[in-house]
Amino acid sequence: MEKLEFMQDGENSSASHRSIWVNGPVIVGAGPSGLGTAACLRENGVPFVVLERADCLASLWQNRTYDRLKLHLSKRFCEFPNLPFPDDYPNYPNRRQFIDYIQSYADHFDIHPHFRECVQSAHYDETLGLWRVRTTAATDPADVESSPQVEYICRWLVVATGENADCVVPQIEGLRDFKGEVLHVADYKSGEKFSGKRVLVVGCGNSGMEVSLDLCNHNAHPFMVVRSSVHVLPREVLGKSTFELAAILMNWLPLWMVDKLLLVLAWLFFGNLEKLGIRRPSTGPLELKNKGGKTPVLDIGALGKIRSGSIKVVPAEIKHFVGSNQVEFVNGCRLEFDSVVLATGYKSNVRSWLQETDFFGNNGYPKTPFPNGWKGSRGLYAVGFTRRGLSGAASDAAKIGADIGSLWKQESEQQQEEKTVSSVSCHRRCTSHKTILNPIHQSHSVENI
Repeated sequence: MEKLEFMQDGENSSASHRSIWVNGPVIVGAGPSGLGTAACLRENGVPFVVLERADCLASLWQNRTYDRLKLHLSKRFCEFPNLPFPDDYPNYPNRRQFIDYIQSYADHFDIHPHFRECVQSAHYDETLGLWRVRTTAATDPADVESSPQVEYICRWLVVATGENADCVVPQIEGLRDFKGEVLHVADYKSGEKFSGKRVLVVGCGNSGMEVSLDLCNHNAHPFMVVRSSVHVLPREVLGKSTFELAAILMNWLPLWMVDKLLLVLAWLFFGNLEKLGIRRPSTGPLELKNKGGKTPVLDIGALGKIRSGSIKVVPAEIKHFVGSNQVEFVNGCRLEFDSVVLATGYKSNVRSWLQETDFFGNNGYPKTPFPNGWKGSRGLYAVGFTRRGLSGAASDAAKIGADIGSLWKQESEQQQEEKTVSSVSCHRRCTSHKTILNPIHQSHSVENI
């Protein structure tokens, strides 16, 4: 039988095949969602353990973002709980500044994740009434059985792997035969090496637009596939964040009216985008975001390059790749390319390791919609699945920290009361025992009453 050890947050686990009791929740994921939750737990006096499959904090930001990336929203909407951005940061911090903020946040709240621990499975043990979380140090699925394994046993489990855990790579006929470089936007860093090349960018969301702009700025020739309709909004209106403006309007107006105003602003700024090959959805930008999680594009210059012809829009889906360097589209058009960048987004990976079907759906998101999708049953929590970015994750983290903190406080007070009662009972038993063994003391006491 494996040895059961006890662990507080910050301790390390390196031996093979161990079972460890965690005195507090296990948090899976050391990105913004997991760190925010850990900080809120720390503020409530609750110990925890954070597990992270990568070798660093916020691996999506550190390892899978391009160099020119900046926050799309004003920094006040992207702050983690209980620690604002430094005052000298710009309104839209860049990638390096955001990573520095993440590191300083972990240092401030004394958060030390267990890196290179990939969760293989997590299930609720009905007999024990506890969660069992099995991890391995293996990064290759073929090496799982031979790699060190640890099983964490805990009362609370916080799923903080978020909406962007794994890359979405579409299955396109003939793509394997393409001889040029094919990479997901997660592996794209800069357009410098693509200078002079014809690059097909598959996807027209914020990543697709920004990568196309970056390629253009490095003298490449980007062609952006617009497969579906998309809302494009100005990032700022009269010096104020569009998102901030929408949030203010939502305090006074219904959502549908705010959507109408945003569309009027977009038309005033950009005109009719259908002439550029970009169709707007029939559903408003905020309603579409709330219902399906599809974020509107906040333009930072890509539309100007599209108008000038520097970025070519291909308003048709890819039919298949032909030969070593050609792509045929559903409208019959064929074009040649040197490289392909798949700006096709990310997905949740929760269903691949969490053995639970009541709280999470098949898409890896909580079945209960925002704002109630943060808490399940039997001590299960979710953070970072609101489709509302960093602000949604911060909101969930605060709720989880307060909820577990309340339970922790109640149990601590109950244990203290039981300890006090036990101590008094023990004292009484000891007094009674001494009295029986000392009849002289008994006689003396009676005489003095």
